[in-house]
Amino acid sequence: MKLTNESVAALKLDGKKDLIVFDDATPGFAIRLRLSANGRTLCSWILQYRKAGASRRYKLGPAGPGALSAEKARALAKEALGKIWQGQDPSADRADRQAKNKLTLAKAVAEFLAVKQRHLRPRSFVESKRYLTGGYLKALHHMPLDTITRQDVAFCIRKIAHETSDIVAGQARAKLSAFFVWCMQEGLCDGNPTIGTRKPPANKPRERVLSDPEIAAIWRAAGDDDFGRVVKLLILTGSRRSEVGGMRWPEIDLDKGVWILPSERSKNHRPHVLPLMPMMRQIIESVPNLAGRDLLFGSHSPKGLGTWDEGKRALDERLAGQVQPWRLHDIRRSVATRMCDIGIMPFIVEQILNHVSGHKAGPAGIYNRSTYPNEVRAALAQWHDHLRTLIAGGERRVLNFQPSQAVVP
Repeated sequence: MKLTNESVAALKLDGKKDLIVFDDATPGFAIRLRLSANGRTLCSWILQYRKAGASRRYKLGPAGPGALSAEKARALAKEALGKIWQGQDPSADRADRQAKNKLTLAKAVAEFLAVKQRHLRPRSFVESKRYLTGGYLKALHHMPLDTITRQDVAFCIRKIAHETSDIVAGQARAKLSAFFVWCMQEGLCDGNPTIGTRKPPANKPRERVLSDPEIAAIWRAAGDDDFGRVVKLLILTGSRRSEVGGMRWPEIDLDKGVWILPSERSKNHRPHVLPLMPMMRQIIESVPNLAGRDLLFGSHSPKGLGTWDEGKRALDERLAGQVQPWRLHDIRRSVATRMCDIGIMPFIVEQILNHVSGHKAGPAGIYNRSTYPNEVRAALAQWHDHLRTLIAGGERRVLNFQPSQAVVP
């Protein structure tokens, strides 16, 4: 029979629980009547076809008043038959789509964070989680991962920039882009929809370099508490604040006169060795060695010094305008700049700061594994002599330190 609205309305189950009636005009096109658990008769349009030697059944939609008419269902059936003849499989495509719909951005983000928690630095992980799971990208959380378009991302970035700032919007875009790169690598999606979206302007790199009088003023005002000791060690070494603030007793070898920063605590994941110059040793030896705690600084924090903001505010109050607005990280930039100003070669400054760039970038760094221990010791002696002169006044004198035994961590 030819399936029409009238002929379908006249169909009855007549005691059967399931009945399929095929259309005479369109191959595979049929109406299915099925008895539900509550005794109702359910009607739906289907298309039955063969694929890879097996019979498949594809539901086109519900039938009956307010649902698909016979003509619309027949048109859908012909469209599906066209796809089948082209080698596609509507049933498999629908199942694949249903599976992809379950993988929303929120679920993929949870997988991403579970993996990256073991690889990202703690601060980077916290920031990634804050941007990806917070309200910034809430509009994307429920969307299937593969359906998110560049337009969707661009809308979110514009909204964030309007409600907060370009800086926050830029960070959100960067975190989202890194997430989609990981998804592509894991085969969860085929593209990165952040590509081509507007990149909000970022903060300009800071250029603040402390003058010699400012460095001397900070040293004198730093004090002898944990925060003051850390600030002085930052000035003496140019190290990152997390490296000095998290310094541990097992890293200090007083017999060999070295501080060995392990790879798990360095930003570039490479061990770093610095000789303990007299001023450094004096500060380290003044730190009480608390029983049961291998961290030098801080009394409770598991990461070392934890009173950065309070210490900085107190230090600025003691400076009382002697130094223009500055940040702790400006010390690292200032140490690098002033070392070069007094004649220390830039590649030695990089080695002291544990930078993998410049002369050790690319293939050169693969073959040149030297840490220049003698040159680093001589450079730090020169820098410390310069600092001594700034702090105490008087004539500069470069001390002749004998090279210590090389340490390979």
